[in-house]
Amino acid sequence: MIKATELVRKMKSKRKYLFALAALVLVSIVVALGFSGRKAKASQGDDSQARPVAVALAERKPLDNSVTLSGDFRPFQEVDVHAKVAGYIKKIFVDVGDKVKEGQVLAILEVPELQAEVLGSEAAIRRSQDAIRRAQSEVQRAESTHAAAHSAYSRLEEASEQRRGLIAEQELDDALAKDKESEAQVGSAQAALAEAQSQLSIAEANRKQLSAMQAYTRITAPFAGVITKRYADTGSLIQAGTSSNTQAMPVVRLAETDKFRLTLPVPESAVPMVHLGSSVQVRVAALNRTFEGRVARFADSLDQQTRTMETEVDVTNKNGTLVQGMYAEVALVLTHKEAPLTVPVQAVSRNGNDGSVLVVGSDNRIYESNVTIGMEGAERLEILSGLKEGDRVVIGSRSEFRPGQRVTPKPVHASEKNAEGGV
Repeated sequence: MIKATELVRKMKSKRKYLFALAALVLVSIVVALGFSGRKAKASQGDDSQARPVAVALAERKPLDNSVTLSGDFRPFQEVDVHAKVAGYIKKIFVDVGDKVKEGQVLAILEVPELQAEVLGSEAAIRRSQDAIRRAQSEVQRAESTHAAAHSAYSRLEEASEQRRGLIAEQELDDALAKDKESEAQVGSAQAALAEAQSQLSIAEANRKQLSAMQAYTRITAPFAGVITKRYADTGSLIQAGTSSNTQAMPVVRLAETDKFRLTLPVPESAVPMVHLGSSVQVRVAALNRTFEGRVARFADSLDQQTRTMETEVDVTNKNGTLVQGMYAEVALVLTHKEAPLTVPVQAVSRNGNDGSVLVVGSDNRIYESNVTIGMEGAERLEILSGLKEGDRVVIGSRSEFRPGQRVTPKPVHASEKNAEGGV
């Protein structure tokens, strides 16, 4: 009887344990179902709260593929002005920063020995002129003597022919000899005149040379420009610039600044796109201005070390705004397309020529689309496949969005996104 009572008590305890375990499992299931429901509701709540997103349209626009090259401005011409003759600076009229015209006198040299040589050459000319006059008189005298002697011989010869034996042969021979002698004297006098005339020509040539050298004492500007450096002052001794044995000091340095040269190293890949006379836009960051330039000349050969071709762009500097040494950039257009399908650079996640974009569909949900990239511009990319015109693409902050997410699209321009600090 006691054993049966204990057995009944144990069976009742086991049933209570099973009931408690079942109740605990049931409570756990209810709690789990409630948590899942709250999570689902929270998720539905997140979807109902659409986030704003910046989008841009895939549209057809002109697109340029360009390379940006940089360089600094150099004067179109720049020379050190030397003296042709040696002398002392008597007067210098210009200083650094002065603008001069072509042919304007920059300085005057004092060369006393050159002036003496000019006076000596003038005296030699006068002496030669006197010698010519004397020679001309000698020619005239010799011609007169020859004419008289020739006439006398002619008369004697005529009389001898008319009456044989009237004139002695000796007398006739003497007259012929005097005729020949006077003729020779004429030739001698004419040779002396020619020599005097040659001496005059030499003297005049010497004077012209010295006069030209004397003109070099006035140092003039070879072209219009600005004095960028002054080497000498009044009283400075200047050596002749033509001497190779001395280090002749220049007087001034002159630069032509109405036009500047901009030398650009064009890479090998862009060389075929360089054409003489083509217009380019020259951007000067220091002035925050853009100037019109023209491709004026290029080397037509590559530098073997840098694999670039030296190309010069001429830029007019009418108002003197540009200054020598200023840094400038040129966007050299390599390829141009009129109306390709393009999107902003910020919209594409790239992998070589392929990439992906986030597109906002008509239901305002985000979809990811794979695209093929064509030509590249500074701000936009050409899309060959994967998009159609008018598609809305997400620009910037791609990591904050995922496909299927509902958003509120906010159309913006790529330039505005850059200004706001977008990627």
